[in-house]
Amino acid sequence: MNKEDLFNPNELALLKELTESQIEPYPLKRFVQDADAATIKSNFDDWTGKTVSLAGRVITKREHGKAGFATIQNNGTPIQIYFRKDTLGDENFHLMKKTISVGDIIGVQGSVFKTHTEEITVDSQSIILLSKSLSPLPEKWHGIENVEVRYRQRYLDLIINPGIRDIFLTRSKIITTIRKTLHDRNFIEVETPILQEIYGGALAKPFMTHHNSLDEDLFLRIAPELYLKRLIIGGLDRVFEIGKAFRNEGISVNHNPEFTIMELYEAYGNYQTMMDISEAILNDLKIQIIQQDEITYRGNQIHLNTPFQRYTLEEAFDKFAHVNIHALEDVNVARKYMEKEGIKIDKGLTWSSAVDEILKKKVEPYLQDPTFLYDYPLPLSPLAKKKSPDSKWVERFQLVMGGLEIGNAFTELNDPVDQFERFQSQQEARLAGDQEAHSFDRSYIEAMKFGLPPTGGLGIGIDRLTMLITGKESIREVLLFPQLRKRETS
Repeated sequence: MNKEDLFNPNELALLKELTESQIEPYPLKRFVQDADAATIKSNFDDWTGKTVSLAGRVITKREHGKAGFATIQNNGTPIQIYFRKDTLGDENFHLMKKTISVGDIIGVQGSVFKTHTEEITVDSQSIILLSKSLSPLPEKWHGIENVEVRYRQRYLDLIINPGIRDIFLTRSKIITTIRKTLHDRNFIEVETPILQEIYGGALAKPFMTHHNSLDEDLFLRIAPELYLKRLIIGGLDRVFEIGKAFRNEGISVNHNPEFTIMELYEAYGNYQTMMDISEAILNDLKIQIIQQDEITYRGNQIHLNTPFQRYTLEEAFDKFAHVNIHALEDVNVARKYMEKEGIKIDKGLTWSSAVDEILKKKVEPYLQDPTFLYDYPLPLSPLAKKKSPDSKWVERFQLVMGGLEIGNAFTELNDPVDQFERFQSQQEARLAGDQEAHSFDRSYIEAMKFGLPPTGGLGIGIDRLTMLITGKESIREVLLFPQLRKRETS
């Protein structure tokens, strides 16, 4: 690629002109800030008359002869600066008037005051260009409406569209609050491999890569579960991880191939314990971030008071889908029901796959307030403990809120022989064409043979939780860099 492919002649000419004028467009000298706009504006009385050093991007600029005003964006907060020739001197004033444009990043030193219109302002005593913007910002700050541009050029979205920054500040606070809730309960945060020889912990298609030195195929993890449970076996009784997982599946308003999950495991807990922890996490988020008892999502009111409502899956299918979940074990009955309700039917329909699809289409959309759906068919949950030795049902729940599944929990299976048999069953499903069937993980069973204590496990999707709390209807709105199709180049 040639330089001219990325830089147009005007951009290169501008840089040459600045250099010839002995103006460094990207100076090496460090500019030290000693204040920030948000603090100055919220505590004006403490700052009035004081000299401050601030840096930021110029977002507006207007001139009045030998003086003018500009607004810079300092760490997300706009603040006005006043520049005049008799204070700055000829050279500095000329720099501000003729050279610095909207989009440039500058450093300003000056005293804090209020204009006659009560606008908090910095009276500039010196100005320095810190970084020249070669590309013009979208015109007149009306915002970027094209979602493709917004997601692909998130930096412009953050600069221009009000409120975007707040979404990601809220996301950060959600993660911080969850961490504190778990630390207060004596959980320790750990890290487990993202590159795995055998992927597991969920029913999903993986991404595969290749390690050249080892000459081995590896997989991006679909969940951290099996490694976290190895730590429970090792005696770390309460562990959690917040990190990325990857699933080679479709993209939609609720799904991104790369997503953030919080998973925790507690020795001597069960799925009832996980319900208690789920309520504690949501309650702390309500207190620390939401600060009210209800939110509105997709036009529906969601009440956040505890305890959350609870239905067995059997009760939920009767109440919302109007079908007996046991009757669906007859695949012909399941197929007829799904055809009648307009639910897509995949090849190789089974009881568990029918239950999963009907759950998504006919049950979850009706659950707005936080709800625990519990007791699931065994084939849908190859890592969960049976309700009794000969049961077809396992101790599992999903936490649904605003029609979205945001949490998943088990009483963890800790019988290595049972786990071996379930892995074998999953292998048979894989050979029959089920690409989402669980892999057979011999090393995990070897670890289980040393004794996995009775354990409860919980996973919560950070992205969907952020969607709910910020009121965003697409997962792309809460990801700084969502997955997009490759951009076509001419």
